[in-house]
Formats: sequence, C-alpha cells, structure tokens
Amino acid sequence: MVDERESVTAKLCAFVRAWHSNRSREKIYDDYLAYDLMGKEEYDELYDMISRGFSDGPVKYSPEDTEQIINEYIAPIPLSRIHFSESRLLNFARSHGRIQYVICGAGSDTFSFRNTDPNIEIFEIDHPDTQNYKLEKISRLEWNIPKNVHFVPVNFETEKMSDKLLAAGFDPSAPSFFSILGVSYYLTLDVFSQTLAQIAELSALESTVVFDYPIKSGVFPRRVKKLEEITESLGEVMQGGFDYNEVSRALYSLGFQINTYMPPEKVQRAYFSGRHDNMKAFENVSLISAAYTAGYQYE
Repeated sequence: MVDERESVTAKLCAFVRAWHSNRSREKIYDDYLAYDLMGKEEYDELYDMISRGFSDGPVKYSPEDTEQIINEYIAPIPLSRIHFSESRLLNFARSHGRIQYVICGAGSDTFSFRNTDPNIEIFEIDHPDTQNYKLEKISRLEWNIPKNVHFVPVNFETEKMSDKLLAAGFDPSAPSFFSILGVSYYLTLDVFSQTLAQIAELSALESTVVFDYPIKSGVFPRRVKKLEEITESLGEVMQGGFDYNEVSRALYSLGFQINTYMPPEKVQRAYFSGRHDNMKAFENVSLISAAYTAGYQYE
C-alpha cells in the first residue's frame, strides 16, 4: 500500500523541487511554492544532510560538490515524474472538463495551491500524522485552502483508501486522475497492486493512473546502486523493482490499458536532452500512464 509516513526520501523530493525551482536556469518543472511550504529551517537541514554525505560525520562537501550530488542522485527522478504526471493531468482536465485528481501519498505536494482550474476537484491522501504536519505548515503560512481541495487522512494499516475517499465525497462515476509517485520502489508488485486494485474499484471509464517504477534487471551504472545505498542508510530499503511485462499484466488484469510508457531512454530525451548541468535520467526508472477501460477496447 501507499507508504504511511513522512519519510526522509519524501522530504528529499520536496527539497529537490524547492532547490530546482530556486536555483536552476533550465527548469524541468517549476514548483514555485515548494520552498515556502518546506520552510527555511527544514530546507537547510536537508541541504546540510546532503552536504555531509547523508551522515552525521564532520566531513562536509563544498557547495559545488553538494550541487553535483543533488543533480546526479536526488533530482532526476522526482523532477521527471512530477512533470510527466502533472502535464498529463492538465491534458486530462482539458479533455474531460470537470475531473477529480487523487494524489496518493501527497506529502508536501503543492498542486492544490498552484492549480488555477476550478474544475479539478483535488483529493490529497496521506497518513494522518503526515497530513496534520502539512496542515500546520499551511496554517502558519496563512494559505487559504481552496474549496475544491479535500484532505483525506488514511491509516493504511487499519483503513481502506477507497472507503476513506468515498467518505470524503469522491464520486466514482466521474472521470478521475490518480498519481502514485515514488511509492513502487519500496514495495513488491503484489503489494503495489493492492493500491492499483482500489483505484480500479473507484475508476469510471477513461480514468487514468500515473506512476513511476524501477526496472528489476539490467546492467546499470554505479549511481543506481549508490542511490539504493543512500535510501537504505536513511532507513528505506528498495525492493528490487518490476519488469515491464509483469507491470502491464497487473494493470490489464485490473481493467487498465497502458497509454503512455516511457522507459529510461525516452525519459532522457523528453526531460534531460541538451542540459548544461549534467543532470541525466536515471537508467533504471520508467514512467507509466494507464487508462481504465474495464476491458473495453477503443477503436
């Protein structure tokens, strides 16, 4: 199921969105509210952790080396997947008019406050502790929560996500867009499929789910193993990834048809080609968008 806690890696992803928006001249994705929501204190803490090599040791990298670590290991995955997801969300909204957007494991996502389309009804799902932490930050910032935004706390150990969504006013007959970003790395496919099954239960025809996942096997460069070591040192162990064929079978068995598949080489061309900061797509990460057809084949 979707991870239930505000993990260190989730905070790193929020940090990257703030860093990239504030520092990069070649923006893949501009989350101009990320720094405000994170706050200077937490932002500085994350920067310090990275500059110390994700340890409490006395050695500290230079600003140039720290930036290289961010660009090489931390930034590529979060930036490419959020661009992939939100660009497809906006296309989905243009095609369907009034829609519902469900952010599974929303964390520090700021779309609810960047969104300018009142026809997008937003449901942010997260563990109660994580969500309360976010709501406290929103309150301190004196941000007004839009009327089309719903915060849905879910204790994934004891509660069913689909039940909580329905109780929060989610309409299963309306076209919906679901994002599950950064979750699959830490789950087996069987466990991840349980979340996909709940999404299928809630999906009207043509509803869409978007997620990223690591490829199970292949000859990958050292940085892939290094990222796994970094997350493990932070207490979050990656589970080895999936094969495309087993992902497609899992989706098909639940009534989904893949409409966009971006393996690493396509992610590189779409988001990192021609950059001057040496940021590159991760060699083992793919992006997928799938529409709910319940077995219906479009002409």
